[in-house]
Amino acid sequence: MTLHYSTLLFDLDGTLTDPKLGITRSVQYALAKLGIAEDDLDKLEPFIGPPLAGSFKDIYAFSDSKSVQAVEYYREYFREKGMYENEIYAGIRLLLEALVNQGHVLMVATSKPTVFAEKILSYFEIASYFQAVCGSNLDGTRSDKTEIIEHLIREYKLEKPATVMIGDRKHDIIGAHNAGIASIGVGYGYGSESELAAIKPTYCVRSVQELAALLA
Repeated sequence: MTLHYSTLLFDLDGTLTDPKLGITRSVQYALAKLGIAEDDLDKLEPFIGPPLAGSFKDIYAFSDSKSVQAVEYYREYFREKGMYENEIYAGIRLLLEALVNQGHVLMVATSKPTVFAEKILSYFEIASYFQAVCGSNLDGTRSDKTEIIEHLIREYKLEKPATVMIGDRKHDIIGAHNAGIASIGVGYGYGSESELAAIKPTYCVRSVQELAALLA
């Protein structure tokens, strides 16, 4: 089966790059600043993908003000080291090049602040493949994936039937559902098989290679 969407919205963390080390070390740093020691980075994987402030609330039961402080500490580490403790998934660069050559319009829709997303794309030398990058604002606004997708649809006058959201977490798929567009859940990122199955993406793939075959 080959799809024929002209505009492809890509999540960043867990979809284009594997950010585990940088994100979990940044969370570890923020927790330590707040008196919480966490030596097992694997336990911090749930922070990969969703908006940060919400994750601090959900996972550590932080108050609104404490969550804001935790995000500020997180960014202290992330700005200097964390964003570069990251790696692009094998096959992604070739996939992006092929999609652009086929005439697709590629955009990034991420809950990560736009300024960080742009730096990461530039660092990995894949920024040129994307016509737009939309993330959250540094003040925490526009962090919900539905808002981000809807902003791209409005700003670039995207045709919903010709647009698909590609991501690894439930927030990506829920955002696509809410915005009225199709979705592709990718199983090689940080969303579990059960997480993705429960929210019923339009399509599911297990690898970058399967994604390439679906979109080719």
